[in-house]
Amino acid sequence: MTTALITGASSGIGAVYARRLAARGHDLVLVARATDRLDTLANELRDAHGVSIEVLTADLTDGQQLEPVLQRLRSETPIDILVNNAGAGLLGDFANADPAEMHKLLQLNVLAPTLLASAAIGGMVERGSGSIINIASVLALLPEYSHGIYAATKSYVLTLSQSLAAEVTKGVYIQAVLPAATRTEIYERAGGDISKIPDVMEVDDLVDAALNGFDRKELVTIPPVPDVVAWEAFEQARGTLAQGFSNSKPAARYRP
Repeated sequence: MTTALITGASSGIGAVYARRLAARGHDLVLVARATDRLDTLANELRDAHGVSIEVLTADLTDGQQLEPVLQRLRSETPIDILVNNAGAGLLGDFANADPAEMHKLLQLNVLAPTLLASAAIGGMVERGSGSIINIASVLALLPEYSHGIYAATKSYVLTLSQSLAAEVTKGVYIQAVLPAATRTEIYERAGGDISKIPDVMEVDDLVDAALNGFDRKELVTIPPVPDVVAWEAFEQARGTLAQGFSNSKPAARYRP
């Protein structure tokens, strides 16, 4: 029996991951701010699947509340799957953004998943097994489609996933999931209106697709993209670009 720790587990993507992983027989550690929601979900899943479930109430932007979650990941009772799902959005442009709100978003979308992955990965490497699922966004690849720093935070999550996958290769699997518009509470919490967004994916479909990619051991899973050839071409173009990085002289177009 393996154990998965899921952040942002009280609703949306995190709650669906909890339901799907419990149905697969995984014990769970559920992390979020809303204790009542977590308890309700935990009771539902214990009754439905007979799995063991721990509940950790924590605001991951608060260092003191984050620490018990980090300790749980480092504990002798192993976490086999970390789902780094907790995240938020921030509407508005960069020039007018509230610095305090940007700081909070960076803590949640960048610092927290980094520290959580760091706390989990040592034990995974030592055991030679484990998985980290990082929820990013398609905006990581299209930052010009989003104002402010949200896309930049998700670009970081994607880059972190790619670099970890290259670094930790023996038995530890890293997956970055890049949702497009998905029907969750993130829009409402940021002050937006999801009804104005076209082609919104249902959260159950998103997680089912992401777990399909997980089972296939994909490094990057983009559920709405219909043809994997598009992603492969993107990666090939990135590799072609990288071939020029080792030149010791500037390209001819930059020379006087």
